Amino acid sequence: MSAALVLLSGLVGLAIGSFLNVVVWRVPRGESVVHPPSACPRCGHAIRGRDNVPVLSWLVLRGRCRDCGEPISPRYPLVELGTGVLFALTAWWTGPEWVLPALLYLVAISVALALIDIDTHRLPNAIVLPSYPVAVVLLALASWNPTGDADWQALVRALIGGAVLYAVYFVTVLVYPAGMGFGDVKLAGVLGLYLGWFGWGALALGWFAAFVLGGVYAVALLARGRAGRKSAIPFGPWMLLGAAFGIVAGEPLWTWYLGSI
Repeated sequence: MSAALVLLSGLVGLAIGSFLNVVVWRVPRGESVVHPPSACPRCGHAIRGRDNVPVLSWLVLRGRCRDCGEPISPRYPLVELGTGVLFALTAWWTGPEWVLPALLYLVAISVALALIDIDTHRLPNAIVLPSYPVAVVLLALASWNPTGDADWQALVRALIGGAVLYAVYFVTVLVYPAGMGFGDVKLAGVLGLYLGWFGWGALALGWFAAFVLGGVYAVALLARGRAGRKSAIPFGPWMLLGAAFGIVAGEPLWTWYLGSI
């Protein structure tokens, strides 16, 4: 069952990754993600169905448009493959649990938001704001757990975690507005829902890890002369990575820390 779940999740992730390529390109431009159909940005020819198979089509076409022969960025198959791998790893980590749909949704928006933030230094409301109700519904399903014992305390903790992390980032922006934007604040609320659902340790370490990872990256850029003190560095990807760390390792590390003192 678990192997089949991992394989199925990976295949779904490949398809979702193909869609995320569209999201990453169109959402920052305010375009619809469903119409018109995907087309080559250079020659304008619509992409045929057989040329839209994740990863495989890019390999068959040798990374070039069938119509005009212009190169197709390798980022497209990498996003598809990366999303497939992340979906598979998530299914492997959770197993057949009701929290899996919630985490797969988080993985999908994380890929899209990280790439958009790197490209444009923005975290679009079109993705972040709908994630609040979606996350609450999916985490409520996980708390209900139709095939096992319900855990409504986890849902209450999620709601508190979302409010707390939103408030912490909101205060941070007020105190140091040059450090981050309100897009980060809105994303913090979504991540707080997930981190709170997994536990207070996950919430604390997920928040802390984001600043550690972002700080290390900023220092590395400064040391290599690739950024200055006033350079704008997207913080969204580090928030997402920090949340992933908190979800996976936060509670065990928190329990170990409390036990050691």
